[in-house]
Amino acid sequence: MKKHCLFIACLFLSLIVYAQGYDPSRVNKKAKALYDQAIERANDGAYPNAIALLQQCIALDKNYVDAYLSIAGVYAELKDHGQSVRYYEEAFAKDSSYTLDYKLPYSINVAALGQFEKALAAINDLLTKRPPRNPNSLKAAQYRQRCFAFAVDYAQKHPMGQYNFAPVNAGPAINTKESEYFPSLTIDQQELIFTRRLNGRNEDFFSSQKKEGEWTNAQPARGNVNTPDNEGAQNISQDGEWLVFTACNRTDGFGNCDLYISYRTAGGWSEAINLGGFINSDQWESQPCLSPDKKDLYFASRRPGGYGGIDIYVSHLRENGKWSEPENLGPEINTTGDEQCPFMHADNQTLYFTSNYWPGYGEDDIFLTRKKPGGGWTKALNLGYPINTIKHEGTLFVTADGKTAYYASDRSDSRGGLDIYSFELREDIRPVRTLWVKGKVSDKKTGKGLPSSIELTDLATRETVSHVQTDEQGNYLVTLPLGRDYSFTVNRRGYLFYSDQFLLRELAPDSTYRKDIPLQPLEVNANIVLKNIFFDVNKTELRPESQLELDKVVQLLKENPGLKIQIEGHTDNAGKPADNLQLSNNRAAAVVTYIKGKGIAPARLVAKGFGETRPVSDNGTEEGRARNRRTELKITSL
Repeated sequence: MKKHCLFIACLFLSLIVYAQGYDPSRVNKKAKALYDQAIERANDGAYPNAIALLQQCIALDKNYVDAYLSIAGVYAELKDHGQSVRYYEEAFAKDSSYTLDYKLPYSINVAALGQFEKALAAINDLLTKRPPRNPNSLKAAQYRQRCFAFAVDYAQKHPMGQYNFAPVNAGPAINTKESEYFPSLTIDQQELIFTRRLNGRNEDFFSSQKKEGEWTNAQPARGNVNTPDNEGAQNISQDGEWLVFTACNRTDGFGNCDLYISYRTAGGWSEAINLGGFINSDQWESQPCLSPDKKDLYFASRRPGGYGGIDIYVSHLRENGKWSEPENLGPEINTTGDEQCPFMHADNQTLYFTSNYWPGYGEDDIFLTRKKPGGGWTKALNLGYPINTIKHEGTLFVTADGKTAYYASDRSDSRGGLDIYSFELREDIRPVRTLWVKGKVSDKKTGKGLPSSIELTDLATRETVSHVQTDEQGNYLVTLPLGRDYSFTVNRRGYLFYSDQFLLRELAPDSTYRKDIPLQPLEVNANIVLKNIFFDVNKTELRPESQLELDKVVQLLKENPGLKIQIEGHTDNAGKPADNLQLSNNRAAAVVTYIKGKGIAPARLVAKGFGETRPVSDNGTEEGRARNRRTELKITSL
């Protein structure tokens, strides 16, 4: 966090004696001696002592304007902006001309209280009446003028309503007298991993688990990931299996700081592996973040060829397990300034990052951008005050519900240095609320875990939302942003694929947090329900969103040339039995017609309807009737 050495500034501003008003040469001599002592204490960092001496100066000489100005500067150092503003205003009241140059530090402290209109008026007063002669001071004043004008405009365009920014300290189980930062959580919010700086030097990873709603005492991350050197800027994958982070000046490095990855094992985190020469350059790479499906890696880099300063890049995990050449995220995000700290939310479309270039409140602000349909990003959007302030803002982590955010700050209730806090994110800057499904894919007969491919597809656009590979034991996690309808398919050679649907466009059902999937080996009489085959009521024409599922059937038949199948139609018991039988026959035939149209020999396909004769659930409820209205695939020959 930056320091505003405002008390020192007052020593170097011109001491102009005005014809009327305050005259420094006429200050009480005893007060002047105490003032010199106070400045020495302040320069040594003994701020409380400096304040006590300066207050004695004021007691001896109530018109000692320099003492008021200096005590205001010392309070600014202590981040007591209210007291700082109070003493500046007392000085201004005694001589508005002599103190005019101090409108710059005064305005900064006013802005720190969130009073941006008042801060803007003060800086405008300075620039109108007596612009600083020093080029650097003039530049600083003009910069603050732009920041305060932005803040006033933002407040007018984004009324906060009932929003209450009330960060909650994560407590003594997480925060200590050391600095804690870079919070990162698994998607179920049951594990928090963060960086702690030990003894003011060595950075290591610590983790805590949620037990009965409370965080356990954080312990050094298990395994071999921590070393005597620094490790930091980490991100844990949403499923908790990968840890990507930054390490500098290692013997296997490509540049001064590189990106590394560690994997969760039975004994803890594995020894770190350098992510290689595509990801890492001979420059600086840091602050990695994985997409929820672990297919994309976002990070910050100084590599040449960008827009200037630090840019944000993304690399994609290829089918061979190697990372692709990084791509610059483009001018909607990157600028000639520094863009850093990327965080991709579980919705896989909302990206948060920091920038010191885009219009904001000063220093680094936090922004968001969202993926556009078909590629590209929306223009960077400032998160606004009070999340962003006149100070440097750092990393932000937002949980899957899109409501709760975590960050690090040195607020007044910090236990020492930076602490980790959580707060409620304002509604208009939230990502899409995201549910998730995790579980294990296994062989239905043996129960053995199966490494498999899982695909989540938007039913409306037919675009693949995520393509996830389970681990070697068949474990998986898939995120489900609300507002869309999805098809969910699990594939593995030698097995019938599994399909399901998650209809989240109109209403968010209770989340299925765990779904274990037993895959059926390819064998005669093995069957599956094709859950993503859709017909309108009493109609036999396939709806367009059925194509995704049908193409999986075509793929299965092409991969297994000897396979023959029967497509079976079933209905509920509403209506006449004869009509239901005819409807089921026609629907099964429609499916077979589609498959034949994709080049599958007719001899491999049979269509058969069973009407209402084979219910799998109670027809007395709508839910039961919906389960009975189904299309099944059965293997008849291999």
